[in-house]
Amino acid sequence: MANSIKARIWLSSPITKPHVMRVLFTLALLFIAFLTHAQNFEIYVSDAGNFNKPPWQILKFDEDGKNPEVFINTHLNWPQDILFLEASNEVLISNLGSGCIHRHNATTGEFIENFACSIKGPTRIKIGADNLLYVLQWSGNGKVLRYKLDGSFVDEFTSVGVSQSIGLDWDDNGNLYVSSYNGDLVRKFDEDGDDMGVFINSNLAGPTNIWFDSNGDLLVADYDGNAVKRFDSDGKYQGNFISGLSNCEGVAFFPNGNILIGNGKTSSVRLYKSDGTYLKDLVQGGAGNLLTPNAVVLRTIDATGSHEVNLQRPIFSSTIGSTFHISENYSNTIERLSIYNSSGKLVDEIDFVGNRLDAGHLPEGFYLITIQLTDGSMAREKVIVNKQP
Repeated sequence: MANSIKARIWLSSPITKPHVMRVLFTLALLFIAFLTHAQNFEIYVSDAGNFNKPPWQILKFDEDGKNPEVFINTHLNWPQDILFLEASNEVLISNLGSGCIHRHNATTGEFIENFACSIKGPTRIKIGADNLLYVLQWSGNGKVLRYKLDGSFVDEFTSVGVSQSIGLDWDDNGNLYVSSYNGDLVRKFDEDGDDMGVFINSNLAGPTNIWFDSNGDLLVADYDGNAVKRFDSDGKYQGNFISGLSNCEGVAFFPNGNILIGNGKTSSVRLYKSDGTYLKDLVQGGAGNLLTPNAVVLRTIDATGSHEVNLQRPIFSSTIGSTFHISENYSNTIERLSIYNSSGKLVDEIDFVGNRLDAGHLPEGFYLITIQLTDGSMAREKVIVNKQP
């Protein structure tokens, strides 16, 4: 019976070659998404310690929250956020106490140099769609700053400041939202940084991290409100998304939607389902001498231990055909290619030299290519081998 129903559904629309290709394309994307999400992770946690007094540290855990180790414990002064720059094998740490963002080696944690200083209490740092680093300031004029990834100052992006700003995210239209801890509000700016006014000014008692849900609602970690709170696209309060938290700060997301949240009162990092259901304390209270989690970051690694790059631009200039040319941005940066077919089977490995991949020897179909870069990081690209002109 079930098979006949499926057959009727399939035959209810014309079976054309484009129709079949679309179906196969969808199935292939689903499969490749599964492969892409079958990843390993490391968890990094910023420990604010006694806030403006040490000890301060950046801890590293396995993805199950076990095996804590100190990743960084030098050149810290009330650390606030962690941002990995995989292409250069660096990690940026913002320090509220010193007014500096520092560069460290992403493998060893060793201090390299100052990325930028003379910032009035840098808190959250995040790369925007323009590939610039957005930096929030706890004090001073409170304006959002922008830097190039080499540390060069670009501008004060926002037209007005947000005092004690400590959370930021963008909506689908490119508008920027910034939370104010002492102002108990979230302010909205357009894509040019012009002020669009206060977006939320009620039902908050010390907001920290903010992020948009898939349905367009804004979720706010309310540090002193002991909850993650939900607001709709108009800024109207919809109730608690997660309750029972205390001093929540620092959030990260697994590919399946599960959420990690730092819980300061218990010195732990908690794991929740995507619907807000509590699962467990993934990082147990005090593990690695953790005192005050205030930033949580997931770092992707592949089976060989290489860290995956989130590419700003595609590696191949085209992803359909039998010859795939390397984009100019990645010339001489590729070391090795591993090609998997739509069944997940490794079909070819290539020590790569040159500026194009010739795939004419492969059958037509969908492939996932794992790309080992010369800096030791890795990336993935989806391609369709099509030999027709």
